[in-house]
Parts: sequence; structure tokens; C-alpha cells
Amino acid sequence: MKILTALIAASLIAMTASIAHARDLGPDEALRLRDAGTIVSFEKLNATALAKHPGAKITQTELEEEYGKYIYQVELRDPQGIEWDLELDAVSGQLLKDHQDT
Repeated sequence: MKILTALIAASLIAMTASIAHARDLGPDEALRLRDAGTIVSFEKLNATALAKHPGAKITQTELEEEYGKYIYQVELRDPQGIEWDLELDAVSGQLLKDHQDT
């Protein structure tokens, strides 16, 4: 019984630690990072995302700090109604992930 309790406790600690590594940034902090030149402008990040899916519309964006890196998440809907999730490195503008939302 002690081993089971220890395993459950370790699992909860590990899950909590992984959640703590991602932090949503509010609008004020995001603008401060942009104005300081720490991250690429939102216009450039959006243009990079839209270039991957011509004709698509942005439905949602979010800036997060994950493991010390700034990640810009973009959700798109293309002309066929397919939804896409993209992640970009907010510092370099490099596309990190591009996958269809299922």
C-alpha cells in the first residue's frame, strides 16, 4: 500500500511540474516583450502562419512561455473549413508545428 501511495504521489508531482512549465502571457506582458524587441511582431508571426495556409483566417492566437521559450500559438480555418494549429518560436519567427486540428 505504501508503494502505491508513493507512486500516486510521484505521478501527481510530475504532472504538476509539467503544467507549471507552460505559462500564458497576458496582453500587457506580450506587448512589453514585443516593444522591447524580445519577440517578433505579431503581424510578422501572423503573416508566417497565414503563408502556410493561403486564404485561411486566424481564429485564435496565444503567447505562452514554455520551458523558458516564448511560443506563439495560432489557430487557423482554411477556405475548406479545415482547422489548423500552428506553433511558432516567438523570438525567431520559426515555424515549430503545423498540424490539422482533429
